[in-house]
Amino acid sequence: MIDQRKLPHHETYVVCDDYRQVINAIKVMVIRGAPAIGIAAAMGLALGARQIKTDDLKTFQARFRKLGEEMGRARPTAVNLFWAIQRMTDLAEKTAFEKVSALQKALVREACLMLAEDIDINRRMGALGQKVLPKTGTVLTHCNAGALATGGYGTALGVIRAAREAGKDIRVMADETRPFLQGARLTAWELAKDHIPVTLITDNMAGYLMSKGVIKAVIVGADRIAANGDTANKIGTYSVAILAKEHGIPFYVAAPLSTIDAQISRGEDIPIEERNEKEVTHLGGKRVAATGISVLNPAFDVTPNTYITGLLTEKGILRAPYDRSIARALIKQFNSIGNSFVSF
Repeated sequence: MIDQRKLPHHETYVVCDDYRQVINAIKVMVIRGAPAIGIAAAMGLALGARQIKTDDLKTFQARFRKLGEEMGRARPTAVNLFWAIQRMTDLAEKTAFEKVSALQKALVREACLMLAEDIDINRRMGALGQKVLPKTGTVLTHCNAGALATGGYGTALGVIRAAREAGKDIRVMADETRPFLQGARLTAWELAKDHIPVTLITDNMAGYLMSKGVIKAVIVGADRIAANGDTANKIGTYSVAILAKEHGIPFYVAAPLSTIDAQISRGEDIPIEERNEKEVTHLGGKRVAATGISVLNPAFDVTPNTYITGLLTEKGILRAPYDRSIARALIKQFNSIGNSFVSF
């Protein structure tokens, strides 16, 4: 996996040979972005499965279950992590395989399938979602919801890529996304690599630029969506959503259905990760804040569904009332793939 902590200055890769290395990579944000975390978790569990030394199927299943529990403690907010763990665990426990070796190979295939599915989902989401974007204009995005945050192509940036591929003259405004600077370091880098026009702004410039009519739409990704459409995304998303509503600018969330957690009815019940204070007090390894102060560093906030114009998914655009549109989409998804659909 590309080490996202070192972008944009150094494009280096981390190779994980052990599932614990994958857990650590997720914790320290070598890899980040909800879909990418889910894929990494599945591949980490596949690595762990290969390291379980037993020929007894029940012993293997018990040990694999513990691997899943350990993986689930990597980060608390992105639901794709738990969706991936559940999918891999269900395969291990509901399998018809009689030999451990066959199950181990099946788990590797499943992790690879999840990667391929994610790329396909992102492309379908992009093709459907780009229809809501204007033929020309500037779109604001917050954090990074591109190829770096997924298996490839991206969610929010996937919609932008699809719009460009459809011939639309879309330009991107990326805010810096303090304190980890995903917008400045990752989104701007990724768009520049794809020759998509991008302008970087600081987080506190969005309202001013909206008031000047510069921004025509906002599109962001998501780490977890509640059953009523409330959406957890990178800290600062809520502020952007309020500004967009005040200025009459459409605010879209692009996310696969696997990001919806139907077991959580409303956004205030979504667990919010609190990260190390040094991400706020330090920049580039150098302290920039006064000493002897207290620091808060929630990694995510929740945007209430009333601020969201539409949820862009691989099954189409979901609109308010979200409790109904989400329920219909999940039922349709469940019916399309049967009992193997375990996350909801």
